[in-house]
Amino acid sequence: MSDHNQVKITSMNYSEDRPSAKDPVKIEDLTFRDGHQSIFATRGRTEDMIPVAERMDEVGFWAMEIWGGATFDTMHRFLNEDPWERIRTLKRYIKKTPFSMLLRAQNLVGYRNYADDVATAFVERSVANGIDIFRTFDALNDYRNFETVVPVIKKSGKHFQGCICYSLTEPRMGGEVYDLDYYIRKAKDLEAMNADSICIKDMAGLIAPYDVYAVVKALKGAVKPPIHLHSHFTSGMSSMSILKAIEAGVDIVDTCMTPYAFRTSHAAIEPLVMALLGTNRDTGFDIKHLGGINEILERDILPKYKHLLDDTKISIIDINVLLHQTPGGMLSNLVNQLREMDALDKIDAVYEELPKVRKDLGQIPLVTPTSQIVGIQTVNNVLFDDENERYKMITDQVKDLCYGLYGTTAIPINPQVQKKALSGYHRGEEPINCRPAEVLEPELEKAKEDVSGLAADFDDTLIYALYPVTGKRFLKWKYGKDEVPDEVKPKTLEAVKVEQKLIQKAKAGQLVEKNEKDAPPKSENLRTFNVFVEDEHFEIGVDEVGGLSRVYDIRPMPAQEQVVSPITAPAPAPPVVQAPPQAVPPKPAAPKPAPAPAAAESGDETSMIAPMPGMIVRYEKQVEDTVTEGEIVVILEAMKMENALPAPANGTIKEINFGVGDSVAKNDVLCIIA
Repeated sequence: MSDHNQVKITSMNYSEDRPSAKDPVKIEDLTFRDGHQSIFATRGRTEDMIPVAERMDEVGFWAMEIWGGATFDTMHRFLNEDPWERIRTLKRYIKKTPFSMLLRAQNLVGYRNYADDVATAFVERSVANGIDIFRTFDALNDYRNFETVVPVIKKSGKHFQGCICYSLTEPRMGGEVYDLDYYIRKAKDLEAMNADSICIKDMAGLIAPYDVYAVVKALKGAVKPPIHLHSHFTSGMSSMSILKAIEAGVDIVDTCMTPYAFRTSHAAIEPLVMALLGTNRDTGFDIKHLGGINEILERDILPKYKHLLDDTKISIIDINVLLHQTPGGMLSNLVNQLREMDALDKIDAVYEELPKVRKDLGQIPLVTPTSQIVGIQTVNNVLFDDENERYKMITDQVKDLCYGLYGTTAIPINPQVQKKALSGYHRGEEPINCRPAEVLEPELEKAKEDVSGLAADFDDTLIYALYPVTGKRFLKWKYGKDEVPDEVKPKTLEAVKVEQKLIQKAKAGQLVEKNEKDAPPKSENLRTFNVFVEDEHFEIGVDEVGGLSRVYDIRPMPAQEQVVSPITAPAPAPPVVQAPPQAVPPKPAAPKPAPAPAAAESGDETSMIAPMPGMIVRYEKQVEDTVTEGEIVVILEAMKMENALPAPANGTIKEINFGVGDSVAKNDVLCIIA
């Protein structure tokens, strides 16, 4: 920090005689949203925010981000929580600090542009439930996608914060697209939309300290709204970048409480408080109060979520993000997707392919949902392309992007890729140039009809409108129509401690505890068996209580399978290799079916195989429907992107093996075509 910002400190006790800063930097806390979204896969539950909520309210934050982004999706899909209820619940504990949410413009809190009627209703209900500040961004920085939501925000008297998604095409700012002039133009566009503040949204931690200094200085000189910096810690630069931004005059910065900071999250607040202590940008925060909050988080909350941390990495930063520019959440999704497809060895090929796909798709910034769009298409290219054809499996979202449903890209989309993506596209083969939502039909009335009798209020209807498959499933859980699965139920800290003890015992080889009871004497009925488990051999003794044993006849079966069937014997069995059920190793699970060959003639059956793990969104064809080879049969969602799977052969749908909302693994047989 430059000398003119320093205030002389002589033996100053931190808690006494602390001078007020002339221009204190404002802090927005992201712990309850982006913090756990970044490092705990957005699995933080409302009940685990309540213990520190009132203390957080006393810190003096400019705002607390508690909602939006992936929380809406994750809460109803994985936590069995009503997203709207989180706002209302936290509002009872946090009474002074404004609530902020992350709004994906016309995407709202989803992965596509919704119709104007849904967008308007969503913002209205967000206001009614308690949101004060709308941090609004568009993945393409196409502000036409603000035109529906912003007037509703302003009419409601709430704070509209417009974002500029920060992106690069080289290691430092500059180049063919994302130079200083680009960011100044975007800031002026937001000012013209009456933005109450402007946020530099650095979702991958790419902004370098001296670049952020230049950007903040330029924006402060070009526009009047306050400038806000949002920079993830992924690359390790954000703490340095925050200090340089403060030197340049930034008004607001984002941080997290230390237990929820660093890694792919954000810089921690406590070191910043101490770094600014006694300067004219001093936050004024009480470090002891912050320490008390951290103690509760560390002791009572975080143990429930440690299993979600990536403990395979020693480093808390990822310098690879400086090379491939992949945001942390997108990177973890790619790794998980490849792991589920038994293709993790292809990760280097994905890194090599990713910038090519990004350029083909118009050098779009990598932020939700464009990060998923580019990421999944990259994986598809690596796994399914060959030397004769690229882009063999194009996701529906890439087709939508090429049509213009997300907006205008930074540079034109590769015309060959665009033509292939739009070949046979249901909306038309010529891309649009208008505001995307202008071609979308209203959606609310149909949503109301679909959940009539299930939705209890309008907020329920919006959950379904945004997420028809998982939203309807959640509403059935919520109102007792379907049983709530164990995997979405919350865990107590006591249960977590029991699990941790079991894991420790397993690692120490003590999971099976020795039976301390005295063994009974061996009888004349004791029999010895060899048991083979894969490559290991065990010799066991079996002595049936009561004297007489049951004989189990082991009959050889084809395909190297064995069926064990009991028959009662009047006397001890002869000494042959036999065993009761508990002595027989469990039959290995049947291998996953391999793709069946295409039908050679009428009457043959063809299995339609899932090429990747995912969730069934819908079947375009039903049992007894006739299909032709290449016709779309099922829509499979993978990493929030939809893949239209074509029929592998001509024929009639004979059998459908999964329902809408079911999860499937790679190579599962989705349906049979006869």
